[in-house]
Amino acid sequence: MDYFLTEEQQMIVDVARQIANEKIIPQRAELDEKEEYPTDIIKTIAQADLSGLYIPEEYGGFGGGSFENILALEQFARGCIGVATVFAASALGIYPMIISGSSELKHKYLPDVASGKKTAAFALTEPDAGSDASGIQTTAVLDNDEWVLNGSKQWITNGGEANIYSVIAMTDRKKGARGATMFVVEDTDPGFSYGPKEKKLGIRASATRPLYFKDCRIPEDRIIGRVGTGFITVMKTLNISRPGIAILGVGLGQSALDVAVPYAKQRIQFGKPVISFQAVQHLLADMAIQIEAARALIYATAKYIDSKPKSISKVSAMCKTFATDMAMKVTTDAVQVLAGYGYMREYPVEKMMRDAKILQIYEGTNQIQRNVIGQELNKEYSRN
Repeated sequence: MDYFLTEEQQMIVDVARQIANEKIIPQRAELDEKEEYPTDIIKTIAQADLSGLYIPEEYGGFGGGSFENILALEQFARGCIGVATVFAASALGIYPMIISGSSELKHKYLPDVASGKKTAAFALTEPDAGSDASGIQTTAVLDNDEWVLNGSKQWITNGGEANIYSVIAMTDRKKGARGATMFVVEDTDPGFSYGPKEKKLGIRASATRPLYFKDCRIPEDRIIGRVGTGFITVMKTLNISRPGIAILGVGLGQSALDVAVPYAKQRIQFGKPVISFQAVQHLLADMAIQIEAARALIYATAKYIDSKPKSISKVSAMCKTFATDMAMKVTTDAVQVLAGYGYMREYPVEKMMRDAKILQIYEGTNQIQRNVIGQELNKEYSRN
């Protein structure tokens, strides 16, 4: 379908697609096998001036919105969602500053991310705090003109690779959610360290590590927003970022379809290509329908977010849930179309199926997303 992109938006798609075709796809199997962080590809993305798509122009970025960001992410995800996750996670780490950060923080950190000189990460999840973000145990105490952080974070994407971390910690546990504050931690801060890289089912090109804060001292002015506003910033950040996770599902699904259809055209059984059999046609047709429906929903959601509406939590949760469930089904069906070959590492769809699962889990499980949608529906119909 033609989504009537502007000339600039089409340029973003074209450049990102070129990077996917020339840099990501040729390396994706090796990156997966070696569980290797894609340093060279991230540099290529920076050299193409795509690192700052979502960062305002005054801080060295492109000045685009959610829509421009997902256009690039979709193409990167066509290549490998492990690589695309590295890009998306850096945006996730910077969104809190864009949303709530002071002018001083923005001028200090955003230009380096926009240029690709530095990358970021978002540190929320802990061993006992995942979907229940209010259960975080990491603390921050003000000592003269420094904050002292103690605690740990778990499963942090870009952990150990990023230079800048947006970290949420409790500054007043008695206040519950209103006692949480978000801070900027730099990779060189004393008392900050990280653990070994996790061994994962999929998205192996991305680095996932635990973070540790042991009397980690940071300057008093490293607060994002104000003391006690951390959860508000977290919720706003996730609402904006979830369409980015959703579009990874579309890029992944499209890549799976791009493998399945040509294979079905050339695979001969009973004297003819398997695409001539209705059972296979229906599988492929459903894959195509679901991919295009998800793409349309995400594009519409991203444009809606860029219009700055009062509330986006429901539509953000809807597109994340629909597109990532779709990705799991479509990649599973692609393996089915390729049959025995689909199960072998020689073909990329087994990797795609492994990669797809995380999309239903990170940045809020799809069960939590359905809770959000249900709660918002309850509020809407109560008002009516």
